[in-house]
Amino acid sequence: MTMTTTKRLLAVLATSAVALSLAACSSSPATTDGASGDGIKDCNVGISMPTRSLERWINDGEQLQKALEDAGCTVDLQYADNKTDQQISQIQNQVAGGSKILVIAAIDGKVLAPVLDEAKKQDATVIAYDRLINGTDNVDYYATFDNYKVGTLQGQYIEEQLGLKDGKGPFNLEPFAGSPDDNNAKFFFSGAWDVLQPYVEKGQLVVPSGKAPKSDDDWASIGIQGWASDKAQAEMDNRLSSFYTGDQKVNVVLSPNDSLAIGIEASLKSAGYAPGASYPIITGQDADKANVKAILDGEQSMTVWKDTRALGDRVFQMIKSIAAGEEVEVNDTKTYDNGNKVVPSYLLDPEVVVKDDVQSKLIDSGFLKASDVGL
Repeated sequence: MTMTTTKRLLAVLATSAVALSLAACSSSPATTDGASGDGIKDCNVGISMPTRSLERWINDGEQLQKALEDAGCTVDLQYADNKTDQQISQIQNQVAGGSKILVIAAIDGKVLAPVLDEAKKQDATVIAYDRLINGTDNVDYYATFDNYKVGTLQGQYIEEQLGLKDGKGPFNLEPFAGSPDDNNAKFFFSGAWDVLQPYVEKGQLVVPSGKAPKSDDDWASIGIQGWASDKAQAEMDNRLSSFYTGDQKVNVVLSPNDSLAIGIEASLKSAGYAPGASYPIITGQDADKANVKAILDGEQSMTVWKDTRALGDRVFQMIKSIAAGEEVEVNDTKTYDNGNKVVPSYLLDPEVVVKDDVQSKLIDSGFLKASDVGL
């Protein structure tokens, strides 16, 4: 065989190898609804979710896991039962098990710095999922919804329904805030309070319990630890029994999410409130099945829907880029300062769902089944 012939044969073999490699990776992108997707080379992902007690975290974790596994990734999905030490231990085990990309929905975003130091030593890339991780340089990206806008939508809904812009009032308001250890909770409350506080100052909104923070910075003073429904119910029970005597009634409750709303609604029901013209306006967030049913039954006014399938798909795209050594797409590089750095973020838009939207937005889109909510 001549030298020229040898070179030609080697060139053909090399071209064939490249073609086979490209063919193995050329299918359509994966999505969190289970569509077939690109194979991702050397993709070992640890997913750390906070709890199974809220259905949204179950859905988020399982949908992302499926998309990644369909794309050929090795995935370790863990739930931490809302225990920070358990989440830390699980992340340590994921790093030790070879996870090079970590997707973390933090229980307490302030306590993960040491375990992320360990992860960085193993060259792991960290994506904060829906909750910012604070106090560390070792969080690389943040994927979430526009959390300030979530609260703004709740505040604007109350403003519109009560005719506050037209000077109507006074109305009795009881505001709630989310878990003090959840960085998102301050954004939810700030978005709503920036709309509502001017009306409190004008006297159009009155807070009989006195639990009206003087500023956005005081939001944690009315926070409900762990987003627990039972704690929200107990707090509402206390407010009703202590500050609503005689004919005085609650007109509106600012609830930052659906789990708190469920507890608040249970408290109101126990106190004799029933759906109808005089029933309070109650906000929410997440479009949980029980709350959507409550909306249909007139026990909750609205929820802010965050299509977590879109969030999961965005994180999937981030992981693809990281694994390929490509630039990760973000759309916010100014907002989310974790105390050590401004974390490059991708923000998705939330939207309001009321009774008339349930079929078109939640059912027709496949987010929920009609049977899930009694339709």
